[in-house]
Amino acid sequence: MAAAFTVLAPVSGVVRAMADVPDPVFGAELVGPGMAIDPSRDGTVDAIAPIDGTIVKLHPHAFVITSDAAHSALVHLGLDTVQLGGAGFTVHAHEGDVVVAGDVVVSWDPAAVEAGGRSPICPVVALEGKPGCLTALVAVGETVRSGEALFEWN
Repeated sequence: MAAAFTVLAPVSGVVRAMADVPDPVFGAELVGPGMAIDPSRDGTVDAIAPIDGTIVKLHPHAFVITSDAAHSALVHLGLDTVQLGGAGFTVHAHEGDVVVAGDVVVSWDPAAVEAGGRSPICPVVALEGKPGCLTALVAVGETVRSGEALFEWN
C-alpha cells in the first residue's frame, strides 16, 4: 500500500468542509474531494503550493499542481473570482514551473474579494480523488496556518 500523500494549507484561515462551500461544483465534490479554508482578511495573502510538483494550470484566481500520475491538487482563490479577470491578484509563477510545497504561487487580497461581493473561501481539491480517500489533519472549524498539513490523500 502506498504511503499517504500530504497536502498543505495554501493559505491561513478557518477550515471548512467542502459541503459548506457555497458553490455547487465544489460543494458536491464534482472535481474531487478536499477541504476549504476561509482565509484571513489581513491584507495581501500569499497562496503557496500545497504539494511539490509542476504547475500544469495557472490563472490568477486558481492553480493546479501535479506531483505524479496519481496526485494533482487544485487551489481556487475565492468563488466567482474568474470574473475579476486577474484584477487584485499577483502571479509569481508560470505554467510549467517546478515548485516545492511552500513556494508562493499567487498573492491576493481576500478582504477585497469579499468587499466586491464574492466569497473569498478557498477550496483545496484532490483532483480526481476517490470518495473517502482523504484524512483531515485539521478539524473543520479549527484554524490552520499556511504551510501546515491540511489533509492526507490515501
